[in-house]
Amino acid sequence: MAAGGGCCLWRVLAPHRVWVIPGLDRRLAAASAMVSAAPPVRLYAAAAKPANRSSKNTKQEETKKKQVPRRRPLMAKPVDDVYLTWHYERPSYEVEKAVGMLKKFQELDFTYPKQFVYINVFLDMALQKKKKVEPFTSTVLLPHRFSDQTNKVLVFTENEQEAEIARENGAAVVGGVELIKWILEDEIQVDSYIAVPEIMPKLIPLRSKLKQKYPNTKRNSLGHDIPKMLQFYRDGLGYAVQDECVIKTRIARLDMPTEQIIANLKTVINDICTFKPLTYGPFVKSLVIRSSTSEGLLLHLDGLLPQVEKVEEKEGAEGDEEKRIPKSAST
Repeated sequence: MAAGGGCCLWRVLAPHRVWVIPGLDRRLAAASAMVSAAPPVRLYAAAAKPANRSSKNTKQEETKKKQVPRRRPLMAKPVDDVYLTWHYERPSYEVEKAVGMLKKFQELDFTYPKQFVYINVFLDMALQKKKKVEPFTSTVLLPHRFSDQTNKVLVFTENEQEAEIARENGAAVVGGVELIKWILEDEIQVDSYIAVPEIMPKLIPLRSKLKQKYPNTKRNSLGHDIPKMLQFYRDGLGYAVQDECVIKTRIARLDMPTEQIIANLKTVINDICTFKPLTYGPFVKSLVIRSSTSEGLLLHLDGLLPQVEKVEEKEGAEGDEEKRIPKSAST
């Protein structure tokens, strides 16, 4: 009895998985198989290997080889008056037609008929061996005046007779070395400075202040003919190179005859072209004309630029590169 009772008690106390949850054995077996088949868990991440230089180079080469998306080629001429400007090449016009268009714009827009006409001249300043033309200023006497205003000119002289001649011919300021201090302190500001040769040694302190406006024989601002120099600088048109390669200046009024506007334009262009050596080809890259209220019109350069004469190269001759087109009296 005791033995039999103990056996029964063991059967009762001992867990029998079949009795508790049917099919548990098979489920546990399947779970253990999955655990054994799964890869071991990595507690620490492996350090990334440094990329080889060769792989970087190959990637760079691949990016270089990738073709840049081709832009849609610009069309030559629109078919109507309303179009997207960036889909077409910028039209260029003959100077006579462009001036006529500016006059027509003024009539259609009912703007001021005596507004100024401007030009933007884009220059090729490059020379050989990484050299370039230095930015410059100049004054040119136009064949047709378009403004009643005159420039203020200062005359340096210590001769009383010359000083009197300068005042009679319209000099704004006349004096000698006593003017140096006032100019350095910006108490005197004028458009141009001219001088007689005798006083030049005393004006050296002004060289850095006046820079390109410092009296010079090449600019016709140094000499004894005071009336001629005064007339030139009082009535002349001054211009300067901006942003290293652009000249922006006014040349006429829109109500002037077309022939006079073109004559003034050609005079300015001829003067500009004297500042680049002959052997380096055309100086002007592009030319735009506009009025105070109109859009800019690109001009054809044919017929506007001075004709370049061929220079015969001589063997062993140096300095041919420095030859310049003969300058007019206005530079």
